[in-house]
Amino acid sequence: MSDDRRSPLHDAHVELGAKMVPFGGWEMPLSYSDGTLAEHMVCRSDAVVFDVSHLGTVRVTGDGALPALQWAFTNDLERIEPGRAQYTHLLNPSDASVLDDIIVWWVGEDRFDVMPNASNTIRVEKALADGPTTPEISDVTGSRAVLAIQGPNARERLAAVAPEAAAVGRFRVAELEVAGHAVVVAGTGYTGEDGLEIAVPVDGAAAVWDLVQSAGIGPAGLGARDTLRLEAGLPLHGHELGPGITSLQAGLGWVVRFDKDDFRGREPLLAEQERGVHRELTGLVVDGRRPPREGQIVRLGDDDIGAISSGNFSPVLEQGIALAFLRPGIEPGTAVTIDVRGTDVPAVVTSPPFV
Repeated sequence: MSDDRRSPLHDAHVELGAKMVPFGGWEMPLSYSDGTLAEHMVCRSDAVVFDVSHLGTVRVTGDGALPALQWAFTNDLERIEPGRAQYTHLLNPSDASVLDDIIVWWVGEDRFDVMPNASNTIRVEKALADGPTTPEISDVTGSRAVLAIQGPNARERLAAVAPEAAAVGRFRVAELEVAGHAVVVAGTGYTGEDGLEIAVPVDGAAAVWDLVQSAGIGPAGLGARDTLRLEAGLPLHGHELGPGITSLQAGLGWVVRFDKDDFRGREPLLAEQERGVHRELTGLVVDGRRPPREGQIVRLGDDDIGAISSGNFSPVLEQGIALAFLRPGIEPGTAVTIDVRGTDVPAVVTSPPFV
């Protein structure tokens, strides 16, 4: 028996023939009968639905909620307002490396739903509890499922069965009713396509899942979610973000607001900004279909200039692509090679997104 947690939709995935795999302490669908490649292409051309219930939800409420979040995270919530969402980072206070990248849903005046990556919920709770105020902090991950409906036709298809949900704008947040259940809908996602994410109570998860599929929105698994985010040049925690990797090295300085009050990791990150980063995240497009992989060395002539953090085959481009940390100053268009098990594979440096 697996010790991994299961989504409220686990049985529905099994009935659909999903290949279930461990991910971040959860047992989640990797792909369904049509496979990752087909699911990827449907998301790029039409719409799919992902079960992303493995993401955490830390609810922060009360008078001290806003200052606690402002201190814990890098971005500035005062630049938005209730009914909006914001991408932000949680930093290690000693070296400014990114402990997690997070979406904050500002649901109501003093209610924030903080969405960490899988397995990082406790880390986020602790950071918030260590802040200057004492808001109410609760892990509500087990009380809901989260469905991500993504693709160029996502809103049009969803509008046929849940028009109010389909109308929630990009990076907007709204409390609505779908299939007779109170839900929170956000105009967020992780595919590079337009779309929405719906947090629904456990007892309504199956009803909303079925309703979404009745609109012609088929399921996709975490395999397609990863290839989609890679084509979009989006970072994955543990690869482009994590121990020793800062927001600045990952090219995400825009998520850091040095002009707000103090926040965790501000001083070491400011010091890095002043001295300059020693590596930069960039993209690589491979000459051919062979997919590059994490950890492979990138060379310019005979010099090692960095390593790949994520790599795969791009279904849209039909060639290998990668994100890699390279030494500063390697311009887009530069021809390099990737050491693939002792074979030099030609590639070209590019600026993400790839698609």
